[in-house]
Amino acid sequence: MAEVGRVAVSDPGALLPRGFWAAVEVWLERPHVANKRLCGARLEARRSATLPSAEACGQGTSAGPEQKERGPGPGQGSPGEGPGPRPPSGPKQGTACCESEEAQGQCQQEEAQREAASAPLRDPGHPGHIEGEEGDFPAADLDSLWDDFSRSLSRGNSKLLSFLTCSGAGSQPEAQRELDVVLRTVIPKTGPQCPITAPRREMVVQDVLNGTVTFLPLEEDDEGNLKVEMSNVYQIQLSHSRGEWFISVLIFCPERWHSDGIVYPKPTWLGEQLPAKLARWCVQNRKSGFKSTLSLISIMKYSKAYQELKEKYKEMVKVWPEVTDPEKFVYEDVAIAAYLLILWEEERAERGLTARQSFIDLGCGNGLLVHILSSEGHPGRGIDVRRRKIWDMYGPQTRLEEDAITPNDKTLFPDVDWLIGNHSDELTPWIPVIAARSAYNCCFFVLPCCCFDFVGKYRRRQSKKTQYREYLDFIKEVGSACGFHVEEDCLRIPSTKRVCLVGKSRTYPPSREASMDEKRTQYINSRQGRPVSPPGQGLSPSPPQVAFGSTGHCDGHQALDAGVGCVPGAQAAEHRSGPQTGGPWLPGFHPREKTERVRNCAALPRDFIDQVVLQVANLLLGGKQSNTRSSRNGSVKTWNGGESLSLAEVASALDAETLRRLKRECGGLQTLLRNSHQVFRVVNGRVHIRDWREETPRKTKPPAAKRRLLSEACKTRLCWFFMHHPDGCALSADCCLFAHGPAELRLPQTRRKKTL
Repeated sequence: MAEVGRVAVSDPGALLPRGFWAAVEVWLERPHVANKRLCGARLEARRSATLPSAEACGQGTSAGPEQKERGPGPGQGSPGEGPGPRPPSGPKQGTACCESEEAQGQCQQEEAQREAASAPLRDPGHPGHIEGEEGDFPAADLDSLWDDFSRSLSRGNSKLLSFLTCSGAGSQPEAQRELDVVLRTVIPKTGPQCPITAPRREMVVQDVLNGTVTFLPLEEDDEGNLKVEMSNVYQIQLSHSRGEWFISVLIFCPERWHSDGIVYPKPTWLGEQLPAKLARWCVQNRKSGFKSTLSLISIMKYSKAYQELKEKYKEMVKVWPEVTDPEKFVYEDVAIAAYLLILWEEERAERGLTARQSFIDLGCGNGLLVHILSSEGHPGRGIDVRRRKIWDMYGPQTRLEEDAITPNDKTLFPDVDWLIGNHSDELTPWIPVIAARSAYNCCFFVLPCCCFDFVGKYRRRQSKKTQYREYLDFIKEVGSACGFHVEEDCLRIPSTKRVCLVGKSRTYPPSREASMDEKRTQYINSRQGRPVSPPGQGLSPSPPQVAFGSTGHCDGHQALDAGVGCVPGAQAAEHRSGPQTGGPWLPGFHPREKTERVRNCAALPRDFIDQVVLQVANLLLGGKQSNTRSSRNGSVKTWNGGESLSLAEVASALDAETLRRLKRECGGLQTLLRNSHQVFRVVNGRVHIRDWREETPRKTKPPAAKRRLLSEACKTRLCWFFMHHPDGCALSADCCLFAHGPAELRLPQTRRKKTL
């Protein structure tokens, strides 16, 4: 055996040893947080067990390079906690650990932070984690597996027993102690770069008293029985020596270690990367208010579906006609579609349905999600207030409609199984309401982004939560008030706003629909200018839970014939109670404008922008600070660079009408100054005159296409400094990208083409 890595852990907050076990739970349940080649893990069974003492089977070799005080021994835990925390034995909320900073872009960083911050253990029977076709493993089978393994240790495998118990030559006999044994399935990612697609099972032995967790890989013999594979056994240890904590990784048989690069990385990765991540996680006691990723569906099924959809629709990136980033939006919609397809597949299996669920995507945007779901066999359509260029590329089988949705009795969908709100903005809080009033068997899926109330922007009420967390809680509250059991999950998408809310069952029987709708109406009206009662106080009923499948799903294709105003008068009256029938459910709601107004100061009149730029520049140049330095062509020039002022100081010098005009734009004064990139630098809230002599030239050449664009844009605008600065431009005419006078000015390439 060999120690392949060891790191010291600084613990100023006295979070060890409890924090160590929280970090271990992250690696146990969500190894993909650290190993990006994994899709996740499934906990299949767990039990308590004991090992024979090391003395009973003879002495083994030393467990490490030196004898150490083992981690959470008596008196080393937190005050009043005894010897240390025992990992939970059921589906309880685990201790939170840190936020990981490992990333493949911003969304992967968010995923690591949230998943490492919450470590709940899953119940072996939790839906979406143990499926019959993926191999159920009852607790009785784990008992048999452990008993066989324990007997093999007693029959002479003293070295492995010593490795498990950390007992070495000369150590004192140890009394038998209780261990925690977990069976888990490690699920690798599927794809062209990951040839191994079969999941691997491991038996994990956690010894809290000794501060160790040992991973025992399992293999099937010729008769289909599982047994421990001796080659890839490794252990994570927490030790305490000379007042310092250490995390170590040991391999039982390093000479037999087989690295597949996916489930079992190279020993260097295990020794360097893994303990460093664990050390960071275990001392950052940050609690997360978010669920772990993909907690409602099968991770294995999702991984397979995502890879298939990604390969099928990857060409969309090459032909994307919108100005938005195709890499982000295509793969985000592919991931959302994969999630919904698995969610719906498991719903059909759970309820014994055969017809594929129908759907309506409210605020469908580019329509790609509708296109994918429709292409995969789910009848549905998308509605958005503005048509997009890409809609024409999908073909007639993808139904997309340009229309504005105002929540009222005419915008119900009684023949649709699911309502989708993917970044649906002002419609987001209304989607649970529309779903609840459309039909008893209508479900909803929302992915909230921008914070809207029933009317206007959402106003924060709890400073102890982040705005995002508070808004998610508000949408959950809306769903509960409408009579849904609302479930929360985190998606794997390239977005910081990736928490979805799902309502697929009701809290009341169909017979209580009328009284339930009265409570919905009361709740909606209470949001108009009046505070809302806390959750659970008169907002939603609490009748006995009734099986959702009592009415079943409708034929999904029937929904395609239903327009937006599709509810007959009698059926609408059946859903309504109150005087609002036929009109808006809440006065004051306005759908977004059909034409999106540009509010980044680009639509402001050119003379107004020039006036503000000149006024701010003169203000900065008033505090003269002459800079003498060489230009790029070697000439020396003294040039007034002006002073720097804060944005507040600049704003105080502008008149009230100018400020009012700027406040109507997103970003206001700061956006206008940033847009005037040629003249100003805005850094950390301070405004500077840009000195082009300080601009660092590129060390590497840009791509040929970008070089061509730069050359075409050169000298197409007048140099502001040549025209307005008292010292002129700091650069010579041949070094400046802008025209020094009308004689150098040339038309942009695009304008030239139009004049030919």
